[in-house]
Amino acid sequence: MKKFIPVCLIALTSLTGFAQSTVVNPFPKTISVTGSAEMEVTPDEIYVVVDLQEYEKKGSGKINLEKIKSDFLNNCRSIGLPDSVITIASYDGDMGNPWIKKKKKKEELMASISYQIKFSNSKKMDELVAKLDDEATRNFRIARTSHSKLQEFRKQLKIEAIKAAKEKATYLAAAVDEKVFMAVTITEPTDMIVQPYQYRFAQANVAMDAVGGAAENSSMDFNKIKLHFDVSVVFALK
Repeated sequence: MKKFIPVCLIALTSLTGFAQSTVVNPFPKTISVTGSAEMEVTPDEIYVVVDLQEYEKKGSGKINLEKIKSDFLNNCRSIGLPDSVITIASYDGDMGNPWIKKKKKKEELMASISYQIKFSNSKKMDELVAKLDDEATRNFRIARTSHSKLQEFRKQLKIEAIKAAKEKATYLAAAVDEKVFMAVTITEPTDMIVQPYQYRFAQANVAMDAVGGAAENSSMDFNKIKLHFDVSVVFALK
């Protein structure tokens, strides 16, 4: 009995080793392909930054920042822009800075503020430009553009890219008399978003004169946002 137990253990170990050495690759034949999908969408989120600064008005002295801010926000509300789409991007003033207080003895420094506004279309931008204070406006620039359904578009394009990969694998495999079976691996695509934009200023002279660069009226609007996705898929062949 003492000799039988080790013999059984040796036999079991040998069988296990034999089973491991005979594991067969379930997918001996595969094909690796890349699928692509893209689309263009018109941005419905346009982020604009407006720089405002105190200024001297002949006969009235300095127009302080509080009045400029109040006038600007009232103008935004007058064209239907809610406060929720307006945020402060930056705010510059003396704030008790001793260097600025010393500097002010020689020359008056002007406080400034920058607002970021989210527009849904260029029409509202034109309306705001028409109401801007020429003297207070130092810059009017587009920070970025986006779309409210960007995540939904990404999901849709990833699915289309995988379908395109399967279609490619199918006709490539058919060229060598093979058939596509199932996906073995799917590699998540890398997002690539191109966001060129152009903007037409219906009232360009109102805003751009204030920053020393009046633009000519143009019929151009924002370019579309281009979304492009590539996905790598490995398919087994039957």
